[in-house]
Amino acid sequence: MKEEIIRIEDVRKTYRVGTVEVRALDRVSLSVNKNEYVAIMGPSGSGKSTLMNILGCLDTPDGGSYTLCGEDVSHLGDEALAAVRNQRLGFVFQSFALMPRLSAEENVALPLVYAGVPRAQRLSRANQALQRVGLGNRTEHYPNELSGGQKQRVALARALVTNPSIILADEPTGNLDSATSEEIMSLFDEINAAGNTVILVTHSAQIAEHARRVICIRDGKINSDTLT
Repeated sequence: MKEEIIRIEDVRKTYRVGTVEVRALDRVSLSVNKNEYVAIMGPSGSGKSTLMNILGCLDTPDGGSYTLCGEDVSHLGDEALAAVRNQRLGFVFQSFALMPRLSAEENVALPLVYAGVPRAQRLSRANQALQRVGLGNRTEHYPNELSGGQKQRVALARALVTNPSIILADEPTGNLDSATSEEIMSLFDEINAAGNTVILVTHSAQIAEHARRVICIRDGKINSDTLT
């Protein structure tokens, strides 16, 4: 039996740009089951990044509801949302978002600092996460000593280190060449096969082909939702 892990219903989000109101999401509803592999696609300004921010508890909807792992998180405050993010979600960004003065191991361990994990334990878990993404020999390297693909592997290890239920990736291959992009996507495939729910935003049909479900958004509404 499939286990629902995400449900959003009638979600609305509007931004004000000067005197103009922009409706980024217009009564969007969808559900995601545990261990699904979902790609969210759409043109620039379609609302896909806003949807990802709400799914990732980085933003809250103006209306509607969001249930994550059985908990309504629609109206939680900043502190409670931060706790939810740290416990249940792992993030991978196009820009890698690594701290330049921290080693790969220290970057990966960062979420565990916020979780209050003792230093020896968090470094051990960071090392294991780096080994999982094929960077066990780069633990002491700093971001400026790593290639783009290696930086994204570090970012992926950081997303995995808290053992989250869900991995969210926003244009994870946007700064990578095609060969490196395929290497990174192979890692996402492995992570999904190991049991993680994976949701990624992409403008690339080639990247979306890795997912087993593709949701297309246009003008703040779901235009199509297709199993592949």
